Amino acid sequence: MANYEAKLINDTKVLTGKIRFSYAHLFEPWGASGAEPKYSVSILIPKTDTKTVEVIRKAIENATAEAVQKYGKNFKSARLHTPIHDGDVEKPGDEAYAGQYYINCNNRLAPQVVDINCDRIEDPEEVYSGAYGRITLNFYGYSVSGNTGIAASLQNVQKLEDGERLGGGRSSALADFGGAGEDFLN
Repeated sequence: MANYEAKLINDTKVLTGKIRFSYAHLFEPWGASGAEPKYSVSILIPKTDTKTVEVIRKAIENATAEAVQKYGKNFKSARLHTPIHDGDVEKPGDEAYAGQYYINCNNRLAPQVVDINCDRIEDPEEVYSGAYGRITLNFYGYSVSGNTGIAASLQNVQKLEDGERLGGGRSSALADFGGAGEDFLN
């Protein structure tokens, strides 16, 4: 079995371990209620994957230090929003988020989406909410209208394996109609 251990690529850029995709908008930008459309995904990180969580927390710490340099020492003393959330606390009752941390990340630029062999994936049906993979994301500080925090910028996506679709999704024709030669008229 392959080892998909998380690592820091630089001070603020992370390659995750194996995560699950939720609310995946990787091939077409999307925006809610008039917001600017962006490519986005929410990544689900099992709480048991302490290495990925540790690497992400270090990148957030580094991005915070960079933001303090950019915006001043009051940046850190303000109520600082961070991108890592506890699914058990913030999405109680959502089975997909139980036992998970999650991070919402987006970008105006389209990510490169590849398969396990790093071959480009062109079909949006191949990478969906519920599939497993890993991503690169970059953390950065922001200060807008009195709100300060650290955000996660979506960089690139690698699909590792299929998973049960989240949010209902569409079933395959094979699941609906059965295998070749099956007689549905009896």
